[in-house]
Amino acid sequence: METWKRELEIALEAVKKARIEILRIYHGSFEVEIKADNSPVTLADKGADQIIRTMLHENFPDHAILTEESEDHLERIKNPYCWIVDPVDGTKDFVKRDNEFTTNVALSYQHEVILGVISIPVSGDIYYAIKGQGAYHIFPDGKIEKIHVNDKTTNLTMLVSHFHVSKKEEEYYQNHRDLITSYEAYGSSIKACRIASGLAEVQYKWGTGTKEWDTAASQIIVEEAGGFFLTPKGERMKYNRENVMNEEGFIIINDMKNFPKE
Repeated sequence: METWKRELEIALEAVKKARIEILRIYHGSFEVEIKADNSPVTLADKGADQIIRTMLHENFPDHAILTEESEDHLERIKNPYCWIVDPVDGTKDFVKRDNEFTTNVALSYQHEVILGVISIPVSGDIYYAIKGQGAYHIFPDGKIEKIHVNDKTTNLTMLVSHFHVSKKEEEYYQNHRDLITSYEAYGSSIKACRIASGLAEVQYKWGTGTKEWDTAASQIIVEEAGGFFLTPKGERMKYNRENVMNEEGFIIINDMKNFPKE
């Protein structure tokens, strides 16, 4: 049985090295560029991307790599292994300096995510999971704890983004106040980590706007923590696709009883 131990070790080392560069820029002054899709990018995105890509390529030269900040080579689709990377997930959070951005690294095999690492650079927390081996939280002091979703189906906490809350999300919350009693905003993939840790129960993200690198690491961490990460149709998401856009959005829930009720 493949344990993916070496892949995890390299992914963890990569996010730790990237963290140093990200924080160096974050705590200084930096310029913000606007990309063609109207999203922001900084030297932190580019520097972390370079660090992570270099480490992955040096250690796994036969694997494909898909990252937010690098040119996409579609021959990756033919490769059974593809690393999926967002060097700074939540660049708007980075620019606003609210501390709630992450670095996401995932590995897909035959279009299914088998490993994921999410680093929160400012706090020093890291979350990771390997398929079939559970999900874990590495605290800043090095302590490691296994994490698991809670089993709540009432008095739910719904998580939303700071900058990308849709009208449908707001309406769903208002129409289901009998079940959802708390509504909290967090940046980037921190929302998935909170649900995986049992600190919240649901995130309903309808519509376009996210891509593979926004969700791959979160998916395996949530699933290995006992939760569900699905399309709004209730299907598991596939990765290393030709179209990297998550066209329908995604649903993160601790229990299938909390799948959205139309």
